[in-house]
Amino acid sequence: MPEGHTVHRLARLQHRRYAGRPVAVSSPQGRFTDGAAAVDGRVLEVVEAHGKHLFQRYAPDAVVHVHLGLWGRFGDHRRPERPPRGQVRMRITGEDHYADLRGPAACELLDDVGVKALRARLGEDPLRDDAEPERVRERVARSRVPIAALLMDQSVVAGIGNVFRAETLFRTGIDPMTEGRALSGEQFDRLWADLSAMLHDGERRGRIETLRPEHDPARLEPPDRGSVCASVVYAYRRTGRPCLVCGTPIAHREFRARNLFWCPTCQRSS
Repeated sequence: MPEGHTVHRLARLQHRRYAGRPVAVSSPQGRFTDGAAAVDGRVLEVVEAHGKHLFQRYAPDAVVHVHLGLWGRFGDHRRPERPPRGQVRMRITGEDHYADLRGPAACELLDDVGVKALRARLGEDPLRDDAEPERVRERVARSRVPIAALLMDQSVVAGIGNVFRAETLFRTGIDPMTEGRALSGEQFDRLWADLSAMLHDGERRGRIETLRPEHDPARLEPPDRGSVCASVVYAYRRTGRPCLVCGTPIAHREFRARNLFWCPTCQRSS
């Protein structure tokens, strides 16, 4: 599932490509016909993201909400248009480009009340300028739930997935099983700052690369010729491979139906 940086990058691209001008909107697949007809030919005012959710605002009470889910893709192409291939839920056509949405978990037309209700269920997004980390701090400080679970709860922090969870907990040296209420103020500040920095970097790059320069395997002697994944991350999917900082094998377990990766030495509980 795309993490928040991917959706924010998509929103930024679509805003640049289509906002401020009338666009044609259709549903070649036929599953979004009424919604597409309601905004077809209107000016797309703004495209923004909150966590893993994309919002295209066409007018008051006319907002298209998209959640890509596990399989969704929103491809962008230069005109001239080609006939739709596969199950295209929604097509947006602008002056120079068009975008096809395939396989989303959600594609729906919402009024302003619906948008407000949806966003009220989401936690703070470290990529948004209006994020309020104090709200997250208060929620975490009251919770007995491990921080590994809290970070994946979209009602606590919006936009975090398995990769960013593993990497920020490693980079901040926090044991994934630490209860939220046991996290110190300094640890929370470090965690939020790191999440924000990594997400912004991921949005800018269009990919996740979490290693600091001093830990890049390409700069080690002898060079690490391991997997591609090992060249860009510390813990995610590096089960059994030596930690790039201390050499301890990276640990793995299934936790709440998701894979969890961490270094037992660098992230030892205090």
